[in-house]
Amino acid sequence: MAIPRIVIVGGGAGGLALATRLGHTLGKRKRAEIVLLDRNATHVWKPLLHELATGVLNSSMDEVDYRGHSSAHFYRYQRGSLHGLDREQKVLHLSPIYDEDGNEVLPERTLKYDFLVLALGSVSNDFGTQGVAEHCHFIDSPQQAKLFQREMINTFLRYTDPSLRQHTVLTIGIVGGGATGVELAAELFDASRLLNAYGVTALDHQQISVHILEAAPRLLSGLSERISQTVQQELEKMGVTVHTDTAIKEVQANQLITADGDIIETDLNVWAAGIKAPEFLTKLGLSTNKKNQINVEKTLQSVDDPSIFALGDCANCPQGEDGTVPPRAQAAHQQAKLLAKNINHLLEGKALNEFHYRDHGSLVSLARYDAVGNLMRSSASRGLFLEGWFARQCYASLYRMHQVSIHGVPKTGLTWLVDKINRYLRPRMKLH
Repeated sequence: MAIPRIVIVGGGAGGLALATRLGHTLGKRKRAEIVLLDRNATHVWKPLLHELATGVLNSSMDEVDYRGHSSAHFYRYQRGSLHGLDREQKVLHLSPIYDEDGNEVLPERTLKYDFLVLALGSVSNDFGTQGVAEHCHFIDSPQQAKLFQREMINTFLRYTDPSLRQHTVLTIGIVGGGATGVELAAELFDASRLLNAYGVTALDHQQISVHILEAAPRLLSGLSERISQTVQQELEKMGVTVHTDTAIKEVQANQLITADGDIIETDLNVWAAGIKAPEFLTKLGLSTNKKNQINVEKTLQSVDDPSIFALGDCANCPQGEDGTVPPRAQAAHQQAKLLAKNINHLLEGKALNEFHYRDHGSLVSLARYDAVGNLMRSSASRGLFLEGWFARQCYASLYRMHQVSIHGVPKTGLTWLVDKINRYLRPRMKLH
């Protein structure tokens, strides 16, 4: 009798952690075939994309190769992009794969499944704002982050020659005052200092202007007011100009136009204002919400099909009486842990457990030396407020916890040691 095939679509934080767990509990023992499908060949932890975008993170050092990882953790990796679903036949339709020159590497294919897990994450939501797609960078993927880094370095290079400058001050506009926008703003000032130190540009941080524009009354509206106020104060000390209650109605080349008609001249624009699940999820025949998220039961099963699960940012999972689980990395990790148990229970004919999100707190990075946030939150407590160096160490530990979930403790420990050594052997910033 053939063993069941479990296909996980999306190798982000939740999908890769789930594939690793199922590989060890089911794949290693030949109780099921675990397949991870992703359009990319490597994994980079999404909360670090703002560091990749400024060159602080070297992706060649921190990315995980799916093929190498799969061979060590008893699952099978397949490269591909989902574009269709036949629920009756339990078949996935995969798009062709092309190389950098547009040549077809793999044709359109199909992939059968017995159980399907959708872990496709999220993308930026431009809310239909005119000009965003043409004139803004997004930081949703490693490819987009690297594209922004190249454009950032080129912009700094142009400003080294006064005849090529568009303005007296290099101005970067960031639309969205959530974690991505806030962390990117802080990293940009750190990056400008490093670019100056390495001789890439003659500009110093005082000749850089960064604007954050947030439509809500305050930054980080999903976190506590104390965190929001502290973060804004720290950003303003760095030199960031914060605009709250400021919506963008249009983006033009080198201009952000607010709903009030104000114009902010810019050299680079980044859009980080809200997220949504990929739009093609609405075309799979599964019910979704306004943010394209798949509606799931508390067991993480699709409300339409018990053999299909969803987790992370692409899942609309109920929480409490009328709430939903927030789209955060810690939620995806918790869901991956529960789903690994539920799939085992499903194969054993046992009842499935319901997901209950536990908010362990939030930390926001403000470049290399600082962070702000709280830990040990609960329904009865706002948690322990942290800031400064210790908060930064706690923030760094979140990445180590992610590494433990996909590599195990021994390899994560060795990786930590290598990272410490590389701090002395390699430049602090990737310059190409």
